[in-house]
Amino acid sequence: MQHKSLVNRKCLVDESTALHFQIFSTTLCRSVNPMYFSLYSGPHKVEEACEMYCRAANMFKMAKNWNAAGNAFCQAARIHMQLQNKHDSATSFIDAGNAFKKSDPNEAIKCLNAAVDIYTDMGRFTIAAKHHITIAEIYESELVDIEKAIAHYEQAADYYKGEESNSSANKCLLKVGAYAAQLEQYAKAIEIYEQVGSSTMDNPLLKYSAKEYFFKASLCHFIVDELNAKLAVEKYEEMFPAFSDSRECKLLKKLLDAHEEQNCEAFTEAIKEFDSISRLDQWQTTMLLRIKKTIQGDEGDLK
Repeated sequence: MQHKSLVNRKCLVDESTALHFQIFSTTLCRSVNPMYFSLYSGPHKVEEACEMYCRAANMFKMAKNWNAAGNAFCQAARIHMQLQNKHDSATSFIDAGNAFKKSDPNEAIKCLNAAVDIYTDMGRFTIAAKHHITIAEIYESELVDIEKAIAHYEQAADYYKGEESNSSANKCLLKVGAYAAQLEQYAKAIEIYEQVGSSTMDNPLLKYSAKEYFFKASLCHFIVDELNAKLAVEKYEEMFPAFSDSRECKLLKKLLDAHEEQNCEAFTEAIKEFDSISRLDQWQTTMLLRIKKTIQGDEGDLK
């Protein structure tokens, strides 16, 4: 109890100090006429105000007052921009976004978008891509808006591609592909999995991942049409001969045969056999269930 009381007292002190810095910063800013600060002593006062806002923000962070911390960092970011310190402005917007992530996801996204705009204007596309991913993750986990998450992952992938960071671009695209399939946008998912599979199959370090991407593309084909899936598997075997010997390809062929015969039991048995050695993830299980539902007499599970 005594320890908790000391912690609470410290938070109150930190918050009180932060408020002092914030009030001092605001007073300094108001004392400077923006029309004249470049001619007289204004810049120093504005820079001092900016520093005070940052100190206030950090004090609010220590007090775990995330909204106040975010607002103070935003004030610092705007002053940095007024002083043409673009990099410092972007950094403060990122700090604001990180604070708001703990209390207000929508405000966090606004701040991160502001930073992204600055970085793209500066030509810092790799950093902009990184923060697009952060925004996408907020939409995924906090706001559960998958369409917007997809849009930010796609933008990040475009920026990474432009900077020749193909591995990072592919990671973003795979996120898009997984969500596209979940949203039944199978053509989009297939295009992404084929694209990433093709780009990795010739890379000695990444080629073993190609079979997974061709497997996922095949499952998407399978949901749409059995014949499409057969043709796709043949195409992937021709493109990437190592795919033929993979457990994934052998499973697909068993599933295609079972589906053609409308044999629900054989379909389920093939999946259980595969899963006993290589565990199926949630996405794969979802796709397989969708395929299984097209078999007459299906009971709706994989057991």
